[in-house]
Amino acid sequence: MDDDRYGSDVLAGFTRKTPSIPPTIVEAERDLVVEDVGSGFVGAVVGLEQRFVKLEDRFGRVRLFPLGAGFLIDGKAVALRAPKPKTTATARTASGSFAVADARARVALPSRIFVEGRHDAELVERVWGDDLRVEGVVVEYLEGVDDLDQIIRDFKPGPGRKVGVLVDHLVANSKESRIADAVARGPYGASVLVVGHPFVDIWQAVKPARIGITQWPNVPRNIEWKHGICEALGWPHADQADIARAWKRILGRVNSYTDLEPVLLGRVEQLIDFVTAPE
Repeated sequence: MDDDRYGSDVLAGFTRKTPSIPPTIVEAERDLVVEDVGSGFVGAVVGLEQRFVKLEDRFGRVRLFPLGAGFLIDGKAVALRAPKPKTTATARTASGSFAVADARARVALPSRIFVEGRHDAELVERVWGDDLRVEGVVVEYLEGVDDLDQIIRDFKPGPGRKVGVLVDHLVANSKESRIADAVARGPYGASVLVVGHPFVDIWQAVKPARIGITQWPNVPRNIEWKHGICEALGWPHADQADIARAWKRILGRVNSYTDLEPVLLGRVEQLIDFVTAPE
């Protein structure tokens, strides 16, 4: 038999394979936005059920998916796992303050904090409620600040009877800034502190990522802001009941101060310090 020096193929049966890269393991923390590869469903984590993760999309639809591989975050493959239990040496309130064990609500102080509307009051209660009860501070809503000067005159603030006011859209040359300046120049200015945030509405103080968006939509000035926001997000917005449900949905995503924009945190803490400071 002749020896065929070139008859055999040394590469025969060889298949080039790209080594597989395991997906990054990510804990399924609440509000984490992921995409299910198989279905294309994009949603934020809203809970866990045994070995499944619950995702809610921007339209409020909730679906269950098995934990593990098969998800994308910003286009990168990840595997979801249940978060590890977190242990803390000292309990804290939703505002980040140290919790006072077995604390009872204190008798209300004469001082007050006023906010513009019901939604503002509910958000403050959600994050600072425990602290306010310990301090004995009552929060009241005004249904707008157009009559703030007269409200302050009727309340008659003074030593030991201070008023702190949280105002929406407190920016230079705005109606709100003119009202705040008038109060500061008034006869009770020394016992009143008016502070505000730059947002059109308190809704914007909630970080947009908490409801699965990158930023709050821009709403034309000729459209009522809350109505426009719901319309832009594809949420029902036919009547006030729809607006109320939209707010409950947003508020339900707020669990602590970390869910709010820092500019609001500083203003509320400033008001609490002002009305509780000893004379």
